[in-house]
Amino acid sequence: MAVIDPPGGAGEGAAASDAAGLDLSPRPVLARRRRRGWAAKLAVVAVLVAAGFVVSKALTSATLFFYNANEAVAKRSQLGTSTFRIQGTVEDDVRHTADGADFTIIYDGVEVPVNHVGDPPQLFKPGEPVVLQGHWDPNGQKLFLSNLMLVKHDATYTARNGARLKQAVEGGKVPPSTSTTTRPTGSSSVAP
Repeated sequence: MAVIDPPGGAGEGAAASDAAGLDLSPRPVLARRRRRGWAAKLAVVAVLVAAGFVVSKALTSATLFFYNANEAVAKRSQLGTSTFRIQGTVEDDVRHTADGADFTIIYDGVEVPVNHVGDPPQLFKPGEPVVLQGHWDPNGQKLFLSNLMLVKHDATYTARNGARLKQAVEGGKVPPSTSTTTRPTGSSSVAP
């Protein structure tokens, strides 16, 4: 039968413990501070805020509302001077100015006078549909101030300039002055 020395006793075990200078009594476990948890949470919140900011900026700056002329006139007070796009057909009242053109567009019987700044595209003419980017005049006049004009190619333009349009679709690989029956130098294929 083995004899166990009581604590503080003078048995052999106590003498050996004291001799080695080791304290083998259990110690309380100290709680560690968890700073990493807070840092990780803070980093996640920062990333989410940054992502939200980027998404909101992309949606607000990249989105330009597109209205037919009659819709834009009906929503004029709501649109205020914010930038949007408006669509209509150019009437036969085009007057070229020093910095662009003044004209009227019409859609579904509603007319909108336009002051366009910049050179109108080559296809711009009365009777052609256009899309304009701009805003309502801040002085309260029923006037649309435009700085960008888009004109769609009609069937006549497509028929007369089919080769040019094909070049544009191909990424401009064929210079405009080159015949469309051969490829530029360095290409082994021949176009039909």
